Amino acid sequence: MSEPPSEPQRRTSDPGARETEACRTCGRPVTEGEKFHPFCSRRCRDVDLGNWFSGSYSISRDIKDADLDALD
Repeated sequence: MSEPPSEPQRRTSDPGARETEACRTCGRPVTEGEKFHPFCSRRCRDVDLGNWFSGSYSISRDIKDADLDALD
Protein backbone atom coordinates (compact mmCIF):
# COMPACT_ATOMS: atom_id res chain seq x y z
CA MET A 1 0.00 0.00 0.00
CA SER A 2 1.23 3.47 -0.72
CA GLU A 3 1.23 6.44 1.59
CA PRO A 4 -0.27 9.87 0.87
CA PRO A 5 2.02 12.35 -0.84
CA SER A 6 4.54 14.08 1.40
CA GLU A 7 4.11 17.70 2.42
CA PRO A 8 3.84 19.76 -0.79
CA GLN A 9 6.58 22.19 -1.69
CA ARG A 10 5.71 25.85 -1.10
CA ARG A 11 6.95 28.61 -3.33
CA THR A 12 6.41 32.33 -3.80
CA SER A 13 7.39 34.53 -6.71
CA ASP A 14 7.44 37.81 -4.76
CA PRO A 15 7.37 38.62 -1.04
CA GLY A 16 3.90 40.22 -1.14
CA ALA A 17 2.23 37.35 -2.99
CA ARG A 18 0.24 34.57 -1.36
CA GLU A 19 2.13 31.32 -1.03
CA THR A 20 1.55 28.67 -3.65
CA GLU A 21 2.14 24.96 -3.42
CA ALA A 22 1.71 21.96 -5.66
CA CYS A 23 -1.66 20.19 -5.84
CA ARG A 24 -1.36 17.00 -3.81
CA THR A 25 -2.83 14.95 -6.66
CA CYS A 26 -1.59 16.36 -9.97
CA GLY A 27 1.15 18.84 -9.02
CA ARG A 28 -0.40 21.98 -10.53
CA PRO A 29 0.24 25.22 -8.58
CA VAL A 30 -2.40 26.05 -5.96
CA THR A 31 -2.61 29.31 -4.01
CA GLU A 32 -3.66 29.26 -0.36
CA GLY A 33 -7.25 30.33 0.05
CA GLU A 34 -8.48 28.84 -3.23
CA LYS A 35 -11.77 26.95 -3.07
CA PHE A 36 -10.30 23.41 -3.17
CA HIS A 37 -6.96 24.13 -1.42
CA PRO A 38 -4.70 22.10 -1.08
CA PHE A 39 -6.02 20.65 -4.34
CA CYS A 40 -6.40 22.51 -7.63
CA SER A 41 -9.90 21.22 -8.39
CA ARG A 42 -12.84 19.19 -7.13
CA ARG A 43 -11.65 16.29 -9.30
CA CYS A 44 -8.22 16.17 -7.65
CA ARG A 45 -9.82 16.41 -4.20
CA ASP A 46 -12.17 13.54 -5.06
CA VAL A 47 -9.33 11.41 -6.48
CA ASP A 48 -7.44 11.84 -3.19
CA LEU A 49 -10.52 10.96 -1.14
CA GLY A 50 -11.10 7.90 -3.32
CA ASN A 51 -7.53 6.78 -2.64
CA TRP A 52 -8.21 6.90 1.10
CA PHE A 53 -11.50 5.03 0.73
CA SER A 54 -9.99 2.31 -1.48
CA GLY A 55 -7.10 1.73 0.91
CA SER A 56 -4.44 3.02 -1.49
CA TYR A 57 -3.16 5.22 1.33
CA SER A 58 -2.43 3.86 4.75
CA ILE A 59 -1.03 4.90 8.09
CA SER A 60 2.54 3.60 8.22
CA ARG A 61 2.41 2.42 11.85
CA ASP A 62 0.00 1.83 14.70
CA ILE A 63 -1.32 4.97 16.38
CA LYS A 64 0.07 5.41 19.88
CA ASP A 65 -1.36 7.41 22.81
CA ALA A 66 1.42 9.99 22.38
CA ASP A 67 0.20 10.66 18.83
CA LEU A 68 -3.26 11.52 20.14
CA ASP A 69 -1.81 13.74 22.87
CA ALA A 70 0.08 15.71 20.22
CA LEU A 71 -3.25 16.76 18.66
CA ASP A 72 -4.33 18.68 21.77
